[in-house]
Amino acid sequence: MKKVLFVFLAVAGSVFAGSKASAQKIGVFDLDIMVQAMPTYRNVDSLVQIYERDSLALEYDFNLKEYNRLDSSYKRDSAEKKPAAVLDYVKNQKNQMAANIIYWQQISQQKSQAKRQMLANPLYERVVAAYGKVLQANNYLIVLKPDAIEFMGSNKVENVFEKVAKQLGIVLPEQLRSGSAEASEEKPVTKPQTAKPAPTKTAPKRQ
Repeated sequence: MKKVLFVFLAVAGSVFAGSKASAQKIGVFDLDIMVQAMPTYRNVDSLVQIYERDSLALEYDFNLKEYNRLDSSYKRDSAEKKPAAVLDYVKNQKNQMAANIIYWQQISQQKSQAKRQMLANPLYERVVAAYGKVLQANNYLIVLKPDAIEFMGSNKVENVFEKVAKQLGIVLPEQLRSGSAEASEEKPVTKPQTAKPAPTKTAPKRQ
């Protein structure tokens, strides 16, 4: 993802550096929104949901079972008065599992977002390439995000989403087209879903 954004910034910088002072056009565009508008982005959503259900849920269950196993082992080893080095090792392992469980919501969200970024990276590359071509073919004074302007239908603002969609050969969703009532009221595409919190269970206390 960082590599894609670096390429994007390099392309945008070279285009704007060569812009003439007389340029008057102002565009509206958002890279994330355009990627989410791609027809194949729904596949990313589906794969992330499968990852959350099949991988993250199993990982949470493993942490919980491992915590319970280590807790029992620590109590047994303590009763048997095993060496301090053994007890400390088991205790540290148990505390690590406890931390994973306590902070699982944040951990799972980070893992889910990383998975989404990895899956969506090819789409970002396509959009960046198409956007670069649009910038080279048009002399924009500046390109703003949708939430930085009052509405997209203004005569002073050009809808760059339409040009990028044409370059990509895709049909643009209605809410991103010029003159759309929804486009003038709010950001049209929702943010990517994040991992759902793990089922509510009593969190172990770290010792």
